[in-house]
Amino acid sequence: MIRFFDILFSVLGLLILSPLFLIIILFIKFNSRGPVIYKQKRIGKNLIDFDLYKFRSMRIGSDQKGLLTVGNLDPRITSVGLFIRKYKLDELPQLMNVLKGDMSIVGPRPEVKKYIDCYTKDQMLVLSVKPGITDYASVEFSNENELLSQAEDHEKLYIEMIIPEKIKLNMKFINKPTIFNYFKIIMLTFKKIIRIR
Repeated sequence: MIRFFDILFSVLGLLILSPLFLIIILFIKFNSRGPVIYKQKRIGKNLIDFDLYKFRSMRIGSDQKGLLTVGNLDPRITSVGLFIRKYKLDELPQLMNVLKGDMSIVGPRPEVKKYIDCYTKDQMLVLSVKPGITDYASVEFSNENELLSQAEDHEKLYIEMIIPEKIKLNMKFINKPTIFNYFKIIMLTFKKIIRIR
């Protein structure tokens, strides 16, 4: 049933949001050099990797200078990128990942291999399900970039504090993947985005 809604929402989303996609594409093209879509290898269900799609919000080669984004003042982020990241618009191309079956609308955010390698045996349970665009952890840690920007060692904070806390929240849906919780998380996500100023 969840796969049915994933397909329905991703198809509807891609169709309804296509004018917005076009506007974002034009702004990105005129704002900075490089491709509009940024692809990054992420680890999915059963440790199978896939290309995650995003609208590019950073300058070319930025991922060579670190995989974590540390706040809105990160100099690697473009001016258009700052706006689309604030309202999570950079995540919209992941509707294509959902349609392809790499991801679900709701599920643990897919991680890069570097940080998967830091998982404990228990934490690896999050890789037993399909990753998603949003879940309880995404809502709770919507200010993750700001938290990281305040840390002296942002990578240490991410690995030792943020990852464990996010995985605990991931497990809330993994342990109870009902249609009710699926829609609840989607609603919580929209409410969080609407509240952003």
